[in-house]
Amino acid sequence: MKMRQEEVNKCQIQEWYPKFKSVSIRTVIHELPESFVQYLLDDSGPFLLPLSILEEDAFPNRVHKPEEEEDYVISEGSGDDSEEPSSAPAFPELELQIKDSIQSLDGSVFPKLNWSAPKDSAWISSTGSLKCTSFSEIALLLRSSDSLVHDLCHAYDSCSDKTSSRPSVFYLALRKWYPSLRPEMEFRCFIHNQQLVGISQREVTGFYPVLLERKHELEMLIQEFLWMK
Repeated sequence: MKMRQEEVNKCQIQEWYPKFKSVSIRTVIHELPESFVQYLLDDSGPFLLPLSILEEDAFPNRVHKPEEEEDYVISEGSGDDSEEPSSAPAFPELELQIKDSIQSLDGSVFPKLNWSAPKDSAWISSTGSLKCTSFSEIALLLRSSDSLVHDLCHAYDSCSDKTSSRPSVFYLALRKWYPSLRPEMEFRCFIHNQQLVGISQREVTGFYPVLLERKHELEMLIQEFLWMK
């Protein structure tokens, strides 16, 4: 049974977060300018991170060796002389807004768009995780992610009443980073007629024996949480 666009839209974080704010991770949501969305989609040239007006580095922990950081120069006659070198884009207003939001969330966040987080690009960050402390780190994760292409280009592909391939507006949700969060202790719950009918692990790429060992205990804790809230 295919979903309708209206149902898919209700799963966007900017739609459900205000309703569940009191029991969810602290989050600040920004509407993204279309120019930034197009930057995320652009694969016509080299991989360039936005220029940072705050001079923040997407790799703050790297060791800088000036002797190894010479500019890349294209030798004469190696290509089309009419081509101009690509210049990095800049999003100063968005960068300043994001900086303020990161500070309001105690200095560390993890990003996601309307539906998805760039989990597949965590390997490229300096921490090997989705933890970000600057706009540059966020841009690196978003720009490097293949999974976000679904949000950006194919959000409604499976809808029975598809009229477009993407929403008209994209949002960036910055969620407070909690180092104590454990992927195996995140769950999806399915409710029908106000009854809990199913529970599954949210992180589906690994097997966690502890979930079998604590199955009944976890079921009772989740039931208690649901009906108390």
